[in-house]
Amino acid sequence: QVQLVESGGGLVQAGDSLTLSCAASGRIFRHVVGWFRQAPGKEREFVGGITWGGTQSFYADSVKGRFTISKDGAKNTVYLQMNNLKPDDTAVYYCAAGLISTAASRGRGYTDWGQGTQVTVSS
Repeated sequence: QVQLVESGGGLVQAGDSLTLSCAASGRIFRHVVGWFRQAPGKEREFVGGITWGGTQSFYADSVKGRFTISKDGAKNTVYLQMNNLKPDDTAVYYCAAGLISTAASRGRGYTDWGQGTQVTVSS
C-alpha cells in the first residue's frame, strides 16, 4: 500500500503559477503517480501522471502545455507545476498511485489516494 500526502494548494489569481506536492511513502516501486482534480458539481478529472522511475509523463489535453509533472527521487515527492492558472482550474487536487499500465496513462487503475488540496483561482 502507498501513502500519499498532498500540499501546496491555496488561493491565487488568474495567470499566476502554483506548485503542488505529493509526498509518497510505503511500497511504491512499479507505480505511476497521477494527479486528478474535482471541481464542485463536476466529475473527477484526470490531469496527468508520471512513472515512479520518472522516465515517462503524460497529460490531459485540457492542461497540456500549462501543467508539468515532475519527481524528486531523493524526497519521494511528485510535483504538479501549474502555470497560467484559470478560474476553471479551481478544484480539489488529488494525487493517487497505481501500478504501471496502459490504463494509468488514461487515468484508470489508481488504487491509493491522498486527501486532496484545494486550489482556488480568482478572476
